[in-house]
Amino acid sequence: MGTALDPTDLRPTLTRLKRARGQLDAVIRMMEEGRDCEEVVVQVAAVSKAVDRAGLAIIASGMRTCLAEDPSGETLDATRLEKLFMSLA
Repeated sequence: MGTALDPTDLRPTLTRLKRARGQLDAVIRMMEEGRDCEEVVVQVAAVSKAVDRAGLAIIASGMRTCLAEDPSGETLDATRLEKLFMSLA
């Protein structure tokens, strides 16, 4: 699945990642301010979920592109695709 990403197709994902970057900056500030542990962990979890969802969206976009190029899916490398999914687990 060595397919180039289409920035237009991934615009919502880029927005999600930029939002996650802002959330991560906020988490860092919270830690520097000595905020409550539970508050910080909740925000870390939110950032983590946003980044994971972005990763899945990127994989889905790549799969769509690959299938558009090869509707039979014969050129998809199942092992490589599984590794991509598992890297987000």
